[in-house]
Amino acid sequence: PGGTLTTVYSFCSVNYPDCADGYLPQYAALMQATDGALYGTTPTGGTNCSPTGCGTIFKITTGGTLTTLYSFCAASGCPDGQIPRGTLVQYTNGSLYGTTFEGGANNKGTVFSLSVGLGAFVEPQTTSGKVGATVKILGTNLTGATSVKFNGTAAVFKVALSSEITTTVPTGATTGTVEVTTPTGTLKSNVVFRVTN
Repeated sequence: PGGTLTTVYSFCSVNYPDCADGYLPQYAALMQATDGALYGTTPTGGTNCSPTGCGTIFKITTGGTLTTLYSFCAASGCPDGQIPRGTLVQYTNGSLYGTTFEGGANNKGTVFSLSVGLGAFVEPQTTSGKVGATVKILGTNLTGATSVKFNGTAAVFKVALSSEITTTVPTGATTGTVEVTTPTGTLKSNVVFRVTN
């Protein structure tokens, strides 16, 4: 609010002029994953190409520690794609997904996923609601779920699809995470659900 700007990281600081860390991160916004870190792409740079090259996927902390997770065009002909431009999204299985502008089998781009070791989670389709409100919860492999809880308070629910549960905010629920117990473990929501009056 006071107008103080802090530069967290300056790209093309590794192995200049090859820009192994990537450069021109202008086409896509950062996204915050469930581990609290920020993830993004650069359409150029990386370890497999010249500065006009293929692009990177990176992770950066709010303190400015950058880790290059992947450099595109890892094989001849860039079957993995090159020049990523869209904002990454995190799917409920924990993996990151995105697109590239070029490369792939037809050199018209690719859709890719990258597993970075983040666990699966569930995602309420609304982040707030009153007691009794209907809430849809998205996830992966939800078939066989045995319980849904709003900050520890059990809710009545129905598994609509393997990727969707419908439920209502239970009486006594308070603001906190939503948990779904499945045959393979308990999944927590990626956001806090706020119980309103």
